[in-house]
Amino acid sequence: MSNHAVIVLDFETTGLSPRHGDRAIEIGAVRLENGEIVDRFQSLMNPGFAISSFISSYTGISNAQLASAPPCAEVMARFGRFIADLPLVAHNANFDRKFLVAELERLGTTPTNPMACSMLTARRIFPQAPNHKLGTLVHYCDIATDGTFHRALADAEMTGHLWLRILDEIRSRYKIAELNFSLMQQLATVAKAKIPAFLDKVARRQQPGPDQLGPPA
Repeated sequence: MSNHAVIVLDFETTGLSPRHGDRAIEIGAVRLENGEIVDRFQSLMNPGFAISSFISSYTGISNAQLASAPPCAEVMARFGRFIADLPLVAHNANFDRKFLVAELERLGTTPTNPMACSMLTARRIFPQAPNHKLGTLVHYCDIATDGTFHRALADAEMTGHLWLRILDEIRSRYKIAELNFSLMQQLATVAKAKIPAFLDKVARRQQPGPDQLGPPA
């Protein structure tokens, strides 16, 4: 999978649920290709109403900043073009997908991109981590950071590095050469106790059969 493009994204929002009227206020994303970040997308967006003091304190985003930001519709139209039909990754993907769908549906489109969750995957690959919050995993995996969290682009970049670290760990530990996106999606649904057997089986399937080994020397 390392040679295939993946978009890692993160939203900052006015609250927890678009069904209750919450909106996105910032989007950040990175494009991973060949095991590294090759492109970035970031923008604040004006939701059309003031955010709470809690959200402002949590994200560091002020109402003054949002007042001069482009409207959500303009930003999400550009972001829809950025992600195209590429696979998506997010930390706690269920949360980010809700806002992605809600904001794009306001533009009359429904995203069909496959999506994987780095948090659920990390729970299975790094079960011994103290917890599976993004900041904890960044420190646990010794990923370089400037200490910025709860801003969309910074979180997307850290999630991108974490995703690459997870892929490297699986390849190294289980000797799996090819990790396609559907496999990574499936991995997040396997019970933690069954992960070693599941990945051992994947590794065995990838080993060449006798007819693929060539003639004896």
